[in-house]
Amino acid sequence: MAGKKWLISWIGNADHLASEGGSASSDGPIATALTNSPKFDRVCLLTNYAHERSAAYCAWLEQRCSYTSAAVDLQEISLSSPIDYASIYEQVSKHLKNLGLPRSDVELTFHLSPGTPAMAAIWIMLAKTRFPAKLIQTSKEQGLESVDFPFDLASDFLPEFLQRSAERIERLSQGPVESAPQFSKILHRSDAVRQQVHLARRIAAHDVPVLILGETGTGKELFAEAICAASERASKPFIAVNCGALSPELANSELFGHVIGAFTGATKARKGHFQEAQGGTLFLDEVGDLPPETQVRLLRVLQAKEVTPLGDSKPVKVDVRIVAATHRDLAADVASGRFREDLFHRLAVGILRLPPLRERDGDVDLLADAFLDKINADAKGKPETQEKKLSTSARKLLEQYPWPGNIRELYHSLLRAAIWSTGPVIQAEDVQAALLQVRQQGHDSILKPLGQGFDLQGILDDVSRDYIAKALNRSGDRKTVAAKMLGFANHQTLGNWMKKLGLESSDTKD
Repeated sequence: MAGKKWLISWIGNADHLASEGGSASSDGPIATALTNSPKFDRVCLLTNYAHERSAAYCAWLEQRCSYTSAAVDLQEISLSSPIDYASIYEQVSKHLKNLGLPRSDVELTFHLSPGTPAMAAIWIMLAKTRFPAKLIQTSKEQGLESVDFPFDLASDFLPEFLQRSAERIERLSQGPVESAPQFSKILHRSDAVRQQVHLARRIAAHDVPVLILGETGTGKELFAEAICAASERASKPFIAVNCGALSPELANSELFGHVIGAFTGATKARKGHFQEAQGGTLFLDEVGDLPPETQVRLLRVLQAKEVTPLGDSKPVKVDVRIVAATHRDLAADVASGRFREDLFHRLAVGILRLPPLRERDGDVDLLADAFLDKINADAKGKPETQEKKLSTSARKLLEQYPWPGNIRELYHSLLRAAIWSTGPVIQAEDVQAALLQVRQQGHDSILKPLGQGFDLQGILDDVSRDYIAKALNRSGDRKTVAAKMLGFANHQTLGNWMKKLGLESSDTKD
């Protein structure tokens, strides 16, 4: 028999108002429940409001209902929306599991009244399935009431589910998560990507700049194309520009255009990508690589919605939505002065953070199947090829590999494995041979085996030189900024390390 009694509830607006004096006729749902129930051993409150407001509410509740602060827990829950059933279910389930629930020594009670109807629905689902619990509700008219149902979700509906064919179950469990048709190319099963797709769909409806952050090969251009397709500019041009491939000398001409004679070799006028994308979307990939002068011009375009071609004095009005992307840590680049802070804030109105493939639970297997289908389709009909399948051991290796090159690396590794494998089944050794082991500069020495000639101090010095060089490069050779990145107290300490390691440079600034 359960020895402890726990109450778990969302904090609702009515609860906050009661504690703030905004509801003179009611203590709010939670306080009403506590004052009309036997003492709970623990009260776990979830909030998606501001922490300060809910913390103040908890202090009021403890005093109002004679509970100690040790008995009342407050947990901030991040939701994409308070009416998003999937987000609520995921976050609440995660929190309950973190509490070690379900437990045989704890009798759970869920409070249905605070929060949105979606939140109440999730409490009912969880109470009848994964986390057995009593249900209560409160109202001004009826006070505190127990809630029960003449059926059990698990026993009534699970058998019907199990009667479905094995093929249907397999499709449900293995198929990609459905989303808007414009996002159908973004194959995923993981919650991490599902959340970003959900945010992207919301951002697409608002005609604001978007900044997509993520490692190389995570699908930033796919997201940009989907945002364009789901926006009001879907029928207008979508122009993609790799800013990392633009030379500093030609970047301004490529983006903003030029007139005849603007520079040596300008024998004819050019509109530039902004004018080419008029009315549509301009995707600036690797925007963090833009040179400083181009950053200034881009900021002007975002502020004034006009471009001035090189060599011209007359600005041209443009109506273009900017979707920018980068694999760089732009916040660090802003701190180091490499990227303009005002431009960063102009671009980062809608922000997406694409997870690396190694953090996308279940997506490697899904993507591998899709890529292999494409590889087989491309090779069909060629006499020297045959349809390939993945062995179990090959799948396991794919799932365990960290994929530093992400989705792009997965596709090309599968293509190599399909070409190199001699039989119809791709084995683990075929995949292993197809993987490109990219060596990380500056850290190869860490992998040296112990033995004669091993030099620990030399290895540590190599690692130190590597990190100091990276910090100086990222900070624009400013010692003070680099010292902070490395955790040194001041730039003099960094200078001493550089001198000791033979890195002292007269070009380095304090």
